[in-house]
Amino acid sequence: MNKILVSALLCFSMNFSLHCLAQQKIISADLSDKSKLQTVNRTATLSKDAQGKPIIHLDAKPGDGVIWIKGLHFTKGTIEFDVKGKDLLQQSFVGIAFHGVNDSTFEGVYFRPFNFQAADPVRKKHAVQYISLPKYDWSYLRETYPDKYEHALLSVVDPNSWFHVKVIVENNSITAFVNADTEPCLSVQPLTHAPEGKIGFWVGNNSDGDFSNLVIKNMP
Repeated sequence: MNKILVSALLCFSMNFSLHCLAQQKIISADLSDKSKLQTVNRTATLSKDAQGKPIIHLDAKPGDGVIWIKGLHFTKGTIEFDVKGKDLLQQSFVGIAFHGVNDSTFEGVYFRPFNFQAADPVRKKHAVQYISLPKYDWSYLRETYPDKYEHALLSVVDPNSWFHVKVIVENNSITAFVNADTEPCLSVQPLTHAPEGKIGFWVGNNSDGDFSNLVIKNMP
């Protein structure tokens, strides 16, 4: 009886896993077509790397900026992308915006490369940040919930080089990973519960940034 039960449970588990994989919708965003991109408070320049992969550069301007991928919506699942900022104090804020309702209402996870290798331990623990705009910006979260929605990186990352980001969005959690790290550098509960919305790259006040290789896996 025990063997039959174990076999049945294993069969169910395998079928459930295959069903979940089948339900994933994997999308590699087309970043090479400017007509599919909508910029807000930034100018975008498109180029390619040595392997021919598209790169989006957003220039620096006062205020936040975002570039939405037209026709692309994200619910919950996984977001992966490559990003490059710079080691320039208060001039490098780069990340991803998702669940966008409009140009000022969305959630986001972003990085401050100028804090990656800071000698000041306070700055260092402000390397990665979660926000949910317009209500929960970084200043409100830092003042109200210190150290809860921002964190240090777990490994050494060159602030002037490309790094890979994976953000996992679930109903009650958002986690972020950098490069090959198996542990998240940020793990928070979302402050809003938008069922879906626009997705795009985000830069902060007076910041430029480079972005590439956006892949999302939507889960139902």
